[in-house]
Amino acid sequence: MESLLPLLKQYFGYDSFRPLQGEIIREVVNGNDVLALMPTGGGKSVCYQLPALYLDGTAIVVSPLIALMKDQVESLKANGVPAAALNSSLSEKDRTAIRHHSMMGHLKLLYMSPEGIQAELDGLLACMKISLIAIDEAHCISKWGHDFRPEYSQLSVLKDRFPAIPVIALTATADKLTRQDVVEQLRLASPQVFTASFDRPNISLGVLRGYGRKEKLAYMLTIIRSLPGESGIIYCTKRADTESVACELRAAGINAAAYHAGMPAIERSRTQEDFINDRIDLICATVAFGMGIDKSNVRFVIHYNMPGSIENYYQEIGRAGRDGLRSHTLMFYSPADYIMLKKFAEESGQSQINLDKLGLMQRYCESDICRRRILLNYFGEEREQNCSNCDACQNSPRRFDGTVLVQKALSAVMRTEEQVGIRMLIDILRGTVRNDITAAGYHLIKTYGAGRDLPFKTWKEYVYQMIQLGYLEIDYQNESTLKITPAGRRVLQGESQALLATLREFLPPSESAKDRRMNFAAQRAKATEASDASLVGALRALRRTIAQDTDVAPYIIFTDASLQDMAIRKPTSLDEFTAVRGVGDIKLRKYGPAFVREIRKYLGLP
Repeated sequence: MESLLPLLKQYFGYDSFRPLQGEIIREVVNGNDVLALMPTGGGKSVCYQLPALYLDGTAIVVSPLIALMKDQVESLKANGVPAAALNSSLSEKDRTAIRHHSMMGHLKLLYMSPEGIQAELDGLLACMKISLIAIDEAHCISKWGHDFRPEYSQLSVLKDRFPAIPVIALTATADKLTRQDVVEQLRLASPQVFTASFDRPNISLGVLRGYGRKEKLAYMLTIIRSLPGESGIIYCTKRADTESVACELRAAGINAAAYHAGMPAIERSRTQEDFINDRIDLICATVAFGMGIDKSNVRFVIHYNMPGSIENYYQEIGRAGRDGLRSHTLMFYSPADYIMLKKFAEESGQSQINLDKLGLMQRYCESDICRRRILLNYFGEEREQNCSNCDACQNSPRRFDGTVLVQKALSAVMRTEEQVGIRMLIDILRGTVRNDITAAGYHLIKTYGAGRDLPFKTWKEYVYQMIQLGYLEIDYQNESTLKITPAGRRVLQGESQALLATLREFLPPSESAKDRRMNFAAQRAKATEASDASLVGALRALRRTIAQDTDVAPYIIFTDASLQDMAIRKPTSLDEFTAVRGVGDIKLRKYGPAFVREIRKYLGLP
C-alpha cells in the first residue's frame, strides 16, 4: 500500500485513502474478487482506477451508459491517465484506433458496455492483457434491484472466460437481497464484501406534504434563489410535468430545461451537455436522467413527486453534493403520488415486491422519525442516534418509551419463528380469531392477544416505525416475512430502550408557504461556508473560462470542494498549491499557474 499512496497523490491529488478504499484496493491488487457498496460520492471509482494504474495490463470497466463512460474517461485524461471508451457513439476509425491501443497495452482503463463485452469477447478481449474487471452500477444485474437491465445478466461469462482475473463489482444502492444476487449472478469467487457507510451527512433531507402546484413552485423558487448560480435537479414522475415546471421556472427568470425519454435524442444530449458544462443551472427530469451524470457540483435535488422505492430515492438524492460540500434535498409528497405509483407497481412483473417497497417509501414520507435513520436502517446500517440534518429532527415530534410495545411485537415474531408478515403479526398481537392463525398454532403462543388494547391501525403504524428504526426487517425472498435484527434483539433482551414517536394525524402543512420559505432561507444563511465567497466566485469564473477554452466540464478541471479549499488556504506559489485537495501532478502543471495568479491578484500581490 505504501507504493500506491504516491500514485494516489500523483494522479488524483489526495494524500490518504477514504474509508474502506485502502482495504478494497488491497484485495483487488492481491487478485481477489470484491463486492463494494459505497454511497454516491464515496470514492468508488478510485477503488478500481488506482489498481489499474498499479497493475500490468488494461482494466476493463463495464458501464451501463455512454454518458457515464465519457465523463469518467474525460476525468481520467484530465488527471493524466491513459483511458478510452469503446461504444456505439464512435466512428469506425476511432473504434479501430482504440482497439489497436488496447491490444498494444497503451491504455490503463478501457470502458465498455455490457453489449460491447459480448461483441468483443472472442476478439479484442482475447487479445488483451487484462489486469482487472470492474462492474460499475452492479445492482443492474439483479432482478431484485431497482434498475434491472437484462443485458447485465450476461456478464457472468466474464468469470468463466477469465477465471484468474480479479473482478470488482461496485454499487451505491443495494439491499441485502440484491447484494446476494449480484455475487451469484457474477459468479464471484469467495468475494470480500465491503459496505461503507451509506450516510451522506452533508446532504439535508426534507419532505413537504400536501402542497399544491403553486405552493410547490413558490417553495422551489425560494431554494433556487437562495443558491444563485448553483446546479440542481428536479425529478418529476410525468414527462409533461418536466416541461411545464421548466417553463414556469424560465418564466420566473431561472435558467432551466426539461429532460425526458420522449424527447429527440439529439435534444436530450444537448440538454445534458449544457447542464454538465454549467450552461444551464437546472434540469427538470424524469428518472431517465441521472445515472450517466458524474457532475460533482449539484447543490440540490428536488423530487416534485414521491419516488417508487427507497433505492430509487437514495440513488437520486445521491446526485447532490458528490464533492462533499453542503447540499439540500426536498421531496413533495401527496397521497395522489402513492395512488399513481401503486398502479405502476401492480402492473409490473414483480408486483408484490414493488408494492412492499412502495409502501416503505410512503412510510418514509409520512414518518416523524429521523429520515436518515430510516434510510440507513433500510440498507442494513444500524443508527441509533438522530442526525439533526433532516426536517423530522428539526421539528421533532413527542416521543415516548415504547420498549414494552416493541418487545411484545418482537416476542411474537420470535415465537412464530420469524415466519409471519406484518398483517399476521398484528392479528396475533390483537388476538384475532382466524383459521390460518389457529391452524399454525399461533393462538397458543404467549404473546397472542398481548396487544388487543390497541387498534389495528395503531399497531400498523408502530410496526412500521420498528422497521424504520431498524428493529425489524422484511425478508422479501421469503414471502415478505419479518426478521428480528441485532438492534431488535438488544431491545427484546432489555439491553436498550426503544423510543417511538407519538402518532399524529396526517394533515396539510400548518405553516404558510411564506413562513417555510423564510425558515429555509434562515437555515441557508446559518450554513454559509467558512471560505471567502468573493474569492470562490473569482476562481469559478476562471474555471469557467478554462473549461470553455479546453471544451471540458468545469468540475473536471477542479471540483467546488477544491475551489473552496483554495479559498481557505489561499496558496500564493505552486509549492503551496500542491496542498490543495484534488491537485495531482498533471493539474498542478496544467492549471496551477493560472489559479495561483488569480489568488495573488485577489490578495493584491504582484
